[in-house]
Amino acid sequence: MIIKTKEKELALKLRKQGFSYNEILKKVTVSKSTLSVWLRDIGVAKRHQQRFTLKRKFAQLKAQEASRRIRIKKESAIIESAKKEIKSISKRELWIIGTVLYWAEGSKQKEHNVSQKVSFNNSDPKMILLFNKWIQKICLRKKSELTYSIYIHRTADKGRARKFWENLLETKIEKMYFKSHNPKTNRKNTRADYFGLLRIDVKKSTDLNREIKGWVQGINESVGI
Repeated sequence: MIIKTKEKELALKLRKQGFSYNEILKKVTVSKSTLSVWLRDIGVAKRHQQRFTLKRKFAQLKAQEASRRIRIKKESAIIESAKKEIKSISKRELWIIGTVLYWAEGSKQKEHNVSQKVSFNNSDPKMILLFNKWIQKICLRKKSELTYSIYIHRTADKGRARKFWENLLETKIEKMYFKSHNPKTNRKNTRADYFGLLRIDVKKSTDLNREIKGWVQGINESVGI
């Protein structure tokens, strides 16, 4: 076996300077197995170990970013494909969608409160917009028959929240209620996009609530549950 003295000396020198095996192989034309034999007894100074650590971390971050981009691209493609499946929504479909939405999130009549009015609350702006459209277009309630209220933590930006909901719904928020803030809790809704919870109440709507209950029961029976 021919010993490549110059190559070995260069490899040892580079290793002591903190170069990785892959970096050395780019400068020294030997196999990786030969390089491993040459360098097996060569230690790396702490300052160079730190360089390896930083380089590994950088490589990991680069791989994570590449993985994130792939995930985002895949997610976007799935969402766009799914959106096309919906096409246009008929009035009947909107009626059923709104009924199920109210079934999930709206106020229902109970034994101790048989005169419960229609009331819907949520923090998701799009869900609020959907219900607001449904109650006016399907349930034929005028905007003057609706009242809008905000429930928000005292520590939040109340003026900003009011402006957000009023611009979104193109109406005036009549009331604002404050939630007590407990500093011991790990509250997540402290970001810039926190606008509290919006509640829509429908005036004189006890019978409408009963009608919605009937629609829900009709949906249940139609699907056999």
